[in-house]
Amino acid sequence: MKKIFILGASALQVPAIKKAKEKGLYVYALDYDPEAVGIADADEFLCISTIDKEAVLEAAKKYEPDYIITSTSDMPVRTVAWVNEQLGRKNDISYENAICATDKAAMRRRMKEKGVPIPEFYVASDEIEFMYAMHQLGDRFVCKPADNAASRGVVLIDKKELIEKAGGEEGLDDELLKIYTYSKKYSRSGEVLLEEFMEGPEVSVESFTIEGKTHIITITDKMVTEIPFFVETGHTEPSRLPQDVREDIMRVAEAAINAVGIVNGPSHTEIKVTKNGAKLVEIAARLGGDFITSKLVPLSTGVDLIDCCLSSTLGEEVKWQTSKNAGSAIRFLFAKGEAESAGDSKDMIISSVEGAADAERMPGVTEVVIYKKPGDKATNLTNSGDRWGHVIAEGESAEDAAKKAEDAASRIRFILEQ
Repeated sequence: MKKIFILGASALQVPAIKKAKEKGLYVYALDYDPEAVGIADADEFLCISTIDKEAVLEAAKKYEPDYIITSTSDMPVRTVAWVNEQLGRKNDISYENAICATDKAAMRRRMKEKGVPIPEFYVASDEIEFMYAMHQLGDRFVCKPADNAASRGVVLIDKKELIEKAGGEEGLDDELLKIYTYSKKYSRSGEVLLEEFMEGPEVSVESFTIEGKTHIITITDKMVTEIPFFVETGHTEPSRLPQDVREDIMRVAEAAINAVGIVNGPSHTEIKVTKNGAKLVEIAARLGGDFITSKLVPLSTGVDLIDCCLSSTLGEEVKWQTSKNAGSAIRFLFAKGEAESAGDSKDMIISSVEGAADAERMPGVTEVVIYKKPGDKATNLTNSGDRWGHVIAEGESAEDAAKKAEDAASRIRFILEQ
Protein backbone atom coordinates (compact mmCIF):
# COMPACT_ATOMS: atom_id res chain seq x y z
CA MET A 1 0.00 0.00 0.00
CA LYS A 2 1.34 3.41 -0.96
CA LYS A 3 1.61 6.07 1.71
CA ILE A 4 0.84 9.79 1.70
CA PHE A 5 1.57 12.71 4.00
CA ILE A 6 -1.29 15.23 4.09
CA LEU A 7 -0.20 18.44 5.74
CA GLY A 8 -3.08 19.73 7.82
CA ALA A 9 -5.91 17.94 9.64
CA SER A 10 -8.44 20.74 10.15
CA ALA A 11 -12.05 20.52 8.96
CA LEU A 12 -11.07 21.98 5.57
CA GLN A 13 -8.51 19.18 5.06
CA VAL A 14 -10.90 16.35 5.95
CA PRO A 15 -12.25 15.88 2.37
CA ALA A 16 -8.68 15.35 1.09
CA ILE A 17 -7.94 12.84 3.85
CA LYS A 18 -11.12 10.92 3.06
CA LYS A 19 -10.48 11.01 -0.69
CA ALA A 20 -6.94 9.66 -0.22
CA LYS A 21 -8.37 6.79 1.82
CA GLU A 22 -10.91 6.09 -0.94
CA LYS A 23 -8.02 5.80 -3.39
CA GLY A 24 -6.42 3.12 -1.23
CA LEU A 25 -3.62 5.21 0.25
CA TYR A 26 -2.25 4.88 3.77
CA VAL A 27 -2.73 8.37 5.17
CA TYR A 28 -0.53 10.19 7.64
CA ALA A 29 -2.17 13.43 8.80
CA LEU A 30 0.27 16.06 10.05
CA ASP A 31 -0.88 18.94 12.25
CA TYR A 32 0.31 20.90 15.28
CA ASP A 33 -3.12 20.41 16.92
CA PRO A 34 -3.42 17.01 18.66
CA GLU A 35 -7.21 17.43 18.65
CA ALA A 36 -7.63 18.33 14.95
CA VAL A 37 -10.87 16.85 13.60
CA GLY A 38 -9.21 15.15 10.62
CA ILE A 39 -7.13 12.85 12.79
CA ALA A 40 -10.06 10.44 13.14
CA ASP A 41 -10.16 9.88 9.37
CA ALA A 42 -6.41 9.25 8.92
CA ASP A 43 -4.50 6.02 9.47
CA GLU A 44 -1.86 7.71 11.59
CA PHE A 45 -1.36 11.15 13.10
CA LEU A 46 1.96 12.95 13.41
CA CYS A 47 1.91 15.96 15.72
CA ILE A 48 4.09 18.19 13.57
CA SER A 49 3.49 21.78 12.55
CA THR A 50 2.75 22.00 8.83
CA ILE A 51 5.07 25.03 8.54
CA ASP A 52 8.03 23.32 10.24
CA LYS A 53 9.66 22.14 7.03
CA GLU A 54 12.70 20.59 8.72
CA ALA A 55 10.50 18.48 11.02
CA VAL A 56 8.33 17.38 8.08
CA LEU A 57 11.47 16.40 6.14
CA GLU A 58 12.76 14.39 9.09
CA ALA A 59 9.40 12.61 9.35
CA ALA A 60 9.40 11.94 5.59
CA LYS A 61 12.81 10.29 5.84
CA LYS A 62 11.56 8.15 8.73
CA TYR A 63 8.15 7.10 7.38
CA GLU A 64 9.02 7.24 3.65
CA PRO A 65 5.68 8.41 2.21
CA ASP A 66 5.29 8.03 -1.55
CA TYR A 67 3.55 11.40 -1.78
CA ILE A 68 3.42 14.64 0.20
CA ILE A 69 0.57 17.13 -0.35
CA THR A 70 -1.57 19.78 1.30
CA SER A 71 -5.10 20.86 0.47
CA THR A 72 -6.50 24.28 1.37
CA SER A 73 -3.81 25.95 3.51
CA ASP A 74 -1.31 28.52 2.22
CA MET A 75 1.85 28.09 4.27
CA PRO A 76 2.08 24.27 3.97
CA VAL A 77 2.42 24.82 0.19
CA ARG A 78 5.95 26.07 0.95
CA THR A 79 6.68 23.06 3.15
CA VAL A 80 5.51 20.55 0.52
CA ALA A 81 7.61 22.22 -2.18
CA TRP A 82 10.74 22.43 0.00
CA VAL A 83 10.53 18.86 1.29
CA ASN A 84 9.95 17.46 -2.20
CA GLU A 85 12.97 19.39 -3.48
CA GLN A 86 15.11 18.09 -0.61
CA LEU A 87 14.02 14.54 -1.45
CA GLY A 88 14.72 15.04 -5.16
CA ARG A 89 11.10 14.56 -6.15
CA LYS A 90 9.09 16.17 -8.93
CA ASN A 91 7.29 19.30 -7.75
CA ASP A 92 4.03 20.88 -8.88
CA ILE A 93 5.49 24.26 -7.95
CA SER A 94 9.08 25.08 -7.04
CA TYR A 95 9.98 26.26 -3.54
CA GLU A 96 10.94 29.67 -4.93
CA ASN A 97 7.57 29.99 -6.64
CA ALA A 98 5.79 28.65 -3.54
CA ILE A 99 7.24 31.61 -1.62
CA CYS A 100 5.80 33.90 -4.30
CA ALA A 101 2.40 32.21 -3.96
CA THR A 102 2.29 32.56 -0.16
CA ASP A 103 3.93 35.93 0.50
CA LYS A 104 1.81 38.85 -0.70
CA ALA A 105 4.78 41.20 -1.00
CA ALA A 106 6.75 38.73 -3.14
CA MET A 107 3.60 38.06 -5.14
CA ARG A 108 3.04 41.74 -5.86
CA ARG A 109 6.64 42.15 -7.02
CA ARG A 110 6.39 39.12 -9.32
CA MET A 111 3.08 40.22 -10.81
CA LYS A 112 4.42 43.73 -11.47
CA GLU A 113 7.46 42.23 -13.18
CA LYS A 114 5.26 39.99 -15.36
CA GLY A 115 2.74 42.70 -16.27
CA VAL A 116 -0.25 41.20 -14.47
CA PRO A 117 -2.84 43.89 -13.55
CA ILE A 118 -2.47 44.70 -9.83
CA PRO A 119 -3.19 47.65 -7.53
CA GLU A 120 -0.49 50.19 -6.63
CA PHE A 121 1.38 48.86 -3.58
CA TYR A 122 4.14 49.44 -1.05
CA VAL A 123 5.87 47.06 1.38
CA ALA A 124 6.74 48.31 4.87
CA SER A 125 9.13 46.60 7.28
CA ASP A 126 9.03 49.31 9.95
CA GLU A 127 7.06 52.36 11.06
CA ILE A 128 9.10 54.77 8.93
CA GLU A 129 8.41 52.82 5.74
CA PHE A 130 4.76 52.49 6.73
CA MET A 131 4.32 56.24 7.23
CA TYR A 132 6.05 56.97 3.91
CA ALA A 133 3.81 54.52 2.03
CA MET A 134 0.71 55.82 3.79
CA HIS A 135 1.35 59.31 2.41
CA GLN A 136 1.69 57.95 -1.16
CA LEU A 137 -1.62 56.13 -1.32
CA GLY A 138 -4.29 58.79 -0.89
CA ASP A 139 -7.20 58.81 1.53
CA ARG A 140 -8.27 55.15 1.31
CA PHE A 141 -6.01 52.10 1.14
CA VAL A 142 -5.68 48.57 2.47
CA CYS A 143 -3.18 47.47 5.11
CA LYS A 144 -2.50 43.75 5.58
CA PRO A 145 0.20 41.31 6.68
CA ALA A 146 2.41 40.11 3.83
CA ASP A 147 2.07 36.42 4.64
CA ASN A 148 -1.20 35.47 6.26
CA ALA A 149 -4.66 34.43 5.13
CA ALA A 150 -8.34 34.27 6.16
CA SER A 151 -8.56 38.08 6.41
CA ARG A 152 -6.32 38.11 9.51
CA GLY A 153 -4.86 41.55 10.07
CA VAL A 154 -6.52 43.09 7.01
CA VAL A 155 -7.85 46.63 7.47
CA LEU A 156 -9.29 49.25 5.15
CA ILE A 157 -7.85 52.62 6.17
CA ASP A 158 -9.92 55.75 5.58
CA LYS A 159 -7.88 58.79 6.64
CA LYS A 160 -10.89 61.09 6.83
CA GLU A 161 -12.67 58.73 9.22
CA LEU A 162 -9.52 58.35 11.32
CA ILE A 163 -9.09 62.13 11.57
CA GLU A 164 -12.66 62.40 12.80
CA LYS A 165 -12.06 59.59 15.28
CA ALA A 166 -8.83 61.22 16.51
CA GLY A 167 -10.47 64.62 16.89
CA GLY A 168 -8.18 66.29 14.38
CA GLU A 169 -5.21 65.72 12.07
CA GLU A 170 -2.73 65.88 14.93
CA GLY A 171 -3.99 62.50 16.14
CA LEU A 172 -3.96 60.80 12.73
CA ASP A 173 -0.45 59.34 12.97
CA ASP A 174 -1.23 57.63 16.28
CA GLU A 175 -4.36 56.02 14.83
CA LEU A 176 -2.45 54.85 11.75
CA LEU A 177 0.32 53.34 13.82
CA LYS A 178 -2.26 51.38 15.83
CA ILE A 179 -3.46 49.84 12.58
CA TYR A 180 0.12 49.13 11.49
CA THR A 181 0.78 47.35 14.80
CA TYR A 182 -2.45 45.35 14.42
CA SER A 183 -1.55 44.15 10.90
CA LYS A 184 2.10 43.52 11.74
CA LYS A 185 1.27 41.14 14.60
CA TYR A 186 -0.27 38.77 12.03
CA SER A 187 2.80 38.89 9.75
CA ARG A 188 5.32 36.07 10.17
CA SER A 189 7.96 37.96 8.21
CA GLY A 190 7.23 41.29 9.89
CA GLU A 191 6.41 42.89 6.54
CA VAL A 192 3.14 44.77 6.01
CA LEU A 193 1.63 45.37 2.59
CA LEU A 194 -0.14 48.65 1.82
CA GLU A 195 -2.07 48.87 -1.42
CA GLU A 196 -4.54 50.91 -3.37
CA PHE A 197 -8.14 50.27 -2.37
CA MET A 198 -9.89 48.64 -5.32
CA GLU A 199 -13.62 49.23 -5.62
CA GLY A 200 -15.85 46.74 -7.40
CA PRO A 201 -17.16 43.17 -7.20
CA GLU A 202 -14.77 40.48 -5.96
CA VAL A 203 -14.58 36.95 -7.35
CA SER A 204 -12.36 33.92 -7.12
CA VAL A 205 -11.34 31.71 -10.00
CA GLU A 206 -11.06 27.96 -9.38
CA SER A 207 -8.62 26.36 -11.82
CA PHE A 208 -6.54 23.26 -12.41
CA THR A 209 -3.24 23.18 -14.29
CA ILE A 210 -1.90 20.07 -16.03
CA GLU A 211 1.66 20.15 -17.38
CA GLY A 212 1.53 23.93 -17.63
CA LYS A 213 -1.90 24.15 -19.30
CA THR A 214 -4.56 25.78 -17.12
CA HIS A 215 -8.23 24.78 -17.18
CA ILE A 216 -10.61 27.24 -15.53
CA ILE A 217 -13.39 25.32 -13.81
CA THR A 218 -15.61 28.15 -12.55
CA ILE A 219 -15.74 31.72 -11.25
CA THR A 220 -17.16 32.30 -7.77
CA ASP A 221 -18.91 35.52 -6.71
CA LYS A 222 -17.78 36.62 -3.25
CA MET A 223 -19.55 38.51 -0.49
CA VAL A 224 -16.95 40.43 1.51
CA THR A 225 -17.29 42.94 4.33
CA GLU A 226 -15.61 46.28 3.73
CA ILE A 227 -15.07 48.76 6.51
CA PRO A 228 -12.86 48.24 8.38
CA PHE A 229 -12.17 44.51 7.82
CA PHE A 230 -12.42 42.29 4.74
CA VAL A 231 -14.07 39.04 5.79
CA GLU A 232 -15.79 36.67 3.38
CA THR A 233 -19.42 36.16 4.40
CA GLY A 234 -20.65 34.12 1.43
CA HIS A 235 -19.87 32.64 -1.99
CA THR A 236 -22.07 31.85 -5.00
CA GLU A 237 -21.38 29.86 -8.18
CA PRO A 238 -21.29 30.39 -11.07
CA SER A 239 -20.52 34.10 -11.26
CA ARG A 240 -23.43 36.29 -12.33
CA LEU A 241 -21.20 38.96 -13.89
CA PRO A 242 -21.56 39.70 -17.65
CA GLN A 243 -19.74 37.47 -20.14
CA ASP A 244 -17.22 40.12 -21.22
CA VAL A 245 -16.30 40.77 -17.58
CA ARG A 246 -15.89 37.04 -16.93
CA GLU A 247 -13.57 36.78 -19.93
CA ASP A 248 -11.44 39.62 -18.54
CA ILE A 249 -11.35 37.86 -15.16
CA MET A 250 -10.19 34.61 -16.77
CA ARG A 251 -7.50 36.43 -18.74
CA VAL A 252 -6.06 37.98 -15.56
CA ALA A 253 -6.30 34.67 -13.67
CA GLU A 254 -4.39 32.76 -16.35
CA ALA A 255 -1.72 35.48 -16.48
CA ALA A 256 -1.31 35.27 -12.69
CA ILE A 257 -1.12 31.46 -12.72
CA ASN A 258 1.57 31.57 -15.40
CA ALA A 259 3.46 34.28 -13.54
CA VAL A 260 3.54 32.35 -10.28
CA GLY A 261 4.82 29.24 -12.05
CA ILE A 262 2.29 26.51 -11.29
CA VAL A 263 3.13 23.42 -13.38
CA ASN A 264 0.54 20.99 -12.02
CA GLY A 265 -2.27 21.29 -9.51
CA PRO A 266 -5.03 23.63 -8.35
CA SER A 267 -5.09 27.38 -7.96
CA HIS A 268 -7.46 29.77 -6.25
CA THR A 269 -7.18 33.27 -7.71
CA GLU A 270 -8.94 36.24 -6.11
CA ILE A 271 -9.74 39.17 -8.41
CA LYS A 272 -11.46 42.55 -8.11
CA VAL A 273 -13.43 43.96 -11.03
CA THR A 274 -12.57 47.67 -11.05
CA LYS A 275 -13.58 50.51 -13.37
CA ASN A 276 -10.23 49.91 -15.10
CA GLY A 277 -10.82 46.19 -15.55
CA ALA A 278 -10.01 43.05 -13.58
CA LYS A 279 -7.07 43.27 -11.17
CA LEU A 280 -5.43 40.57 -9.10
CA VAL A 281 -6.03 40.57 -5.35
CA GLU A 282 -3.94 37.45 -4.73
CA ILE A 283 -3.34 33.92 -5.95
CA ALA A 284 -2.92 30.68 -4.00
CA ALA A 285 -1.33 27.52 -5.36
CA ARG A 286 -3.88 25.33 -3.61
CA LEU A 287 -7.57 24.54 -3.47
CA GLY A 288 -9.92 27.32 -2.41
CA GLY A 289 -10.98 27.28 1.23
CA ASP A 290 -14.33 28.23 2.74
CA PHE A 291 -15.74 24.97 1.29
CA ILE A 292 -15.59 26.44 -2.22
CA THR A 293 -13.77 23.56 -3.86
CA SER A 294 -14.86 20.79 -1.51
CA LYS A 295 -18.60 21.63 -1.59
CA LEU A 296 -19.63 24.38 -4.01
CA VAL A 297 -17.65 23.38 -7.10
CA PRO A 298 -18.97 19.77 -7.18
CA LEU A 299 -22.54 21.00 -6.67
CA SER A 300 -22.39 23.57 -9.48
CA THR A 301 -20.02 21.94 -12.02
CA GLY A 302 -19.78 18.26 -11.14
CA VAL A 303 -15.98 18.55 -10.88
CA ASP A 304 -14.33 16.95 -7.86
CA LEU A 305 -11.21 19.10 -7.50
CA ILE A 306 -9.95 17.08 -4.55
CA ASP A 307 -10.02 13.99 -6.77
CA CYS A 308 -8.22 16.02 -9.45
CA CYS A 309 -5.46 16.85 -6.97
CA LEU A 310 -4.93 13.29 -5.87
CA SER A 311 -5.20 11.91 -9.41
CA SER A 312 -2.53 14.39 -10.52
CA THR A 313 -0.31 13.38 -7.59
CA LEU A 314 -0.78 9.67 -8.35
CA GLY A 315 -0.20 10.08 -12.08
CA GLU A 316 -3.77 9.15 -12.97
CA GLU A 317 -6.09 10.82 -15.49
CA VAL A 318 -7.30 14.17 -14.13
CA LYS A 319 -11.05 14.54 -14.71
CA TRP A 320 -11.34 18.33 -14.76
CA GLN A 321 -14.15 18.56 -17.35
CA THR A 322 -17.47 19.97 -16.08
CA SER A 323 -20.57 17.78 -16.18
CA LYS A 324 -23.15 20.12 -14.62
CA ASN A 325 -24.36 23.68 -15.08
CA ALA A 326 -26.15 24.36 -11.82
CA GLY A 327 -25.89 26.79 -8.91
CA SER A 328 -24.45 26.53 -5.41
CA ALA A 329 -23.99 28.95 -2.52
CA ILE A 330 -22.65 29.18 1.01
CA ARG A 331 -23.68 31.79 3.55
CA PHE A 332 -21.74 32.17 6.78
CA LEU A 333 -23.38 32.92 10.11
CA PHE A 334 -21.85 35.69 12.21
CA ALA A 335 -22.61 38.51 14.65
CA LYS A 336 -25.22 40.91 13.27
CA GLY A 337 -28.37 41.72 15.22
CA GLU A 338 -27.12 39.50 18.02
CA ALA A 339 -24.17 41.82 18.63
CA GLU A 340 -26.42 44.86 18.77
CA SER A 341 -28.68 43.25 21.36
CA ALA A 342 -25.62 42.33 23.43
CA GLY A 343 -24.35 45.89 23.36
CA ASP A 344 -21.62 45.09 20.79
CA SER A 345 -19.51 43.58 23.55
CA LYS A 346 -16.14 42.10 22.75
CA ASP A 347 -16.89 38.76 24.40
CA MET A 348 -20.42 37.57 23.81
CA ILE A 349 -21.56 34.28 25.34
CA ILE A 350 -23.93 32.06 23.36
CA SER A 351 -26.72 30.65 25.51
CA SER A 352 -28.54 28.73 22.76
CA VAL A 353 -28.91 28.25 19.01
CA GLU A 354 -32.37 28.08 17.42
CA GLY A 355 -33.66 27.15 13.99
CA ALA A 356 -30.78 25.03 12.68
CA ALA A 357 -32.92 21.90 12.27
CA ASP A 358 -35.62 23.90 10.44
CA ALA A 359 -32.99 25.40 8.12
CA GLU A 360 -31.59 21.96 7.33
CA ARG A 361 -34.99 20.73 6.16
CA MET A 362 -35.52 23.54 3.66
CA PRO A 363 -35.52 22.68 -0.07
CA GLY A 364 -32.08 22.76 -1.69
CA VAL A 365 -30.16 22.98 1.58
CA THR A 366 -27.35 20.42 1.56
CA GLU A 367 -25.57 21.32 4.78
CA VAL A 368 -25.98 23.35 7.98
CA VAL A 369 -23.01 23.48 10.34
CA ILE A 370 -22.89 25.41 13.60
CA TYR A 371 -19.36 26.10 14.84
CA LYS A 372 -20.39 27.43 18.26
CA LYS A 373 -22.19 25.71 21.10
CA PRO A 374 -23.95 27.08 24.19
CA GLY A 375 -21.40 28.51 26.59
CA ASP A 376 -18.91 29.44 23.87
CA LYS A 377 -17.57 32.94 23.51
CA ALA A 378 -18.45 34.61 20.22
CA THR A 379 -16.80 37.76 18.93
CA ASN A 380 -17.72 40.32 16.30
CA LEU A 381 -16.56 39.73 12.74
CA THR A 382 -12.92 40.78 12.20
CA ASN A 383 -11.58 37.62 10.50
CA SER A 384 -12.95 34.30 9.28
CA GLY A 385 -12.31 32.68 12.67
CA ASP A 386 -15.09 34.87 14.09
CA ARG A 387 -17.81 33.22 11.98
CA TRP A 388 -20.38 31.14 13.87
CA GLY A 389 -21.47 28.59 11.27
CA HIS A 390 -22.57 28.16 7.65
CA VAL A 391 -25.36 27.06 5.35
CA ILE A 392 -24.81 25.48 1.92
CA ALA A 393 -27.51 25.17 -0.75
CA GLU A 394 -27.81 24.05 -4.37
CA GLY A 395 -30.21 25.25 -7.05
CA GLU A 396 -30.98 25.34 -10.74
CA SER A 397 -29.03 28.59 -11.03
CA ALA A 398 -26.75 30.80 -8.98
CA GLU A 399 -29.70 33.03 -8.08
CA ASP A 400 -31.78 30.04 -6.98
CA ALA A 401 -28.99 28.61 -4.81
CA ALA A 402 -28.22 32.00 -3.25
CA LYS A 403 -31.86 32.57 -2.30
CA LYS A 404 -32.15 29.11 -0.74
CA ALA A 405 -28.97 29.58 1.29
CA GLU A 406 -30.03 33.03 2.48
CA ASP A 407 -33.55 31.89 3.39
CA ALA A 408 -32.11 29.01 5.41
CA ALA A 409 -29.52 31.21 7.13
CA SER A 410 -32.26 33.66 8.15
CA ARG A 411 -33.98 30.86 10.12
CA ILE A 412 -30.99 30.40 12.45
CA ARG A 413 -30.73 32.54 15.58
CA PHE A 414 -27.97 32.72 18.16
CA ILE A 415 -29.32 33.70 21.56
CA LEU A 416 -26.77 35.56 23.66
CA GLU A 417 -26.53 35.92 27.40
CA GLN A 418 -27.64 39.33 28.58
